[in-house]
This record gives sequence, structure tokens and C-alpha cells, in this order.
Amino acid sequence: MRAYLGLGSNLGDRMGHLRHAVEGLRQLDPLLLTSSVYETAPVGGPLQGPYLNCVARVETDLTPHELLDLAHRLEHEAGRVRTVRNGPRTLDVDILWIDGVELQDHDLVVPHPLMRERAFVLAPLEELDPELVPPDWRATVPGAADLTTDVRRVGTIDFS
Repeated sequence: MRAYLGLGSNLGDRMGHLRHAVEGLRQLDPLLLTSSVYETAPVGGPLQGPYLNCVARVETDLTPHELLDLAHRLEHEAGRVRTVRNGPRTLDVDILWIDGVELQDHDLVVPHPLMRERAFVLAPLEELDPELVPPDWRATVPGAADLTTDVRRVGTIDFS
């Protein structure tokens, strides 16, 4: 099944952390697709630096909870420490959407409950699958009106 994951980092080698996560996801799906990388202001939490964000699309036979375990493993490998809710992090991997899956339990909610409210998710997701993005999101989502300042495309994940 097809799944979309949001990747974000605002500590250390931000692009390196995203690259490592994508390399880990390529073990699952060698043909995965990634969006451009966007630099964005942090949302919520304590004072912290800007994030780099992108979205990856993978084809997988993993269950949603197995995919969540993989996401947590990638975060751990990047040195993520969960101390402050919405605090700075080396790597954040969120399951945004999975084909045909609606799930809500104490560990996982799919589709991600806030994905349609976050420009840093919608801009890269739109590159990969415009049908998953509300057509008027730029007019209604905070930070989306100016995609050159609040959510700024800064490049791609390069593996050369």
C-alpha cells in the first residue's frame, strides 16, 4: 500500500538527518519518491530554530504500527531524544496518510490529524499527490500565503 511520511529536522545536520531517514526508507521501498525540501518556522513548543521538512512516498506491506516502529527507529538512529513536547529535534518522522487506512488509537492516528493545517506538510505533499491536499489550502492555512518566506523551498535531498 502507498504511504506518505513527513520528515523534519531542526537540530544538527538537518539535511543529513533527512537524507539518513530517506536512505532508511529506501530499504523499505527502493523506488520511493521525495518532495523538495522546505525550510519552515517551528510550530508550537519552546523557542527553537527553523526546520527542514519534506514528504516521502513509499509503497509498503508493513502494517501501520510496523511503519510507526520504523519511523521511531529512524528517529532513534538520528539521536532524537523526546524531552519537551513539540521541542527541537534531530529528526521527526510522522505518518501522514496510508491508502485506505483510518486508524485512531493511543499510539497512532491516520490520517495525521493536523496535516491539513500545516503548510510545511501541505507544500511538499502537494508535489507528490495534489489530490491529498485541499485545493484552497494556500488561502486558509496559516503560513501558506507566502510560500517564499514562511515555507521556503530550499532544495532536494541529494545522494550524489
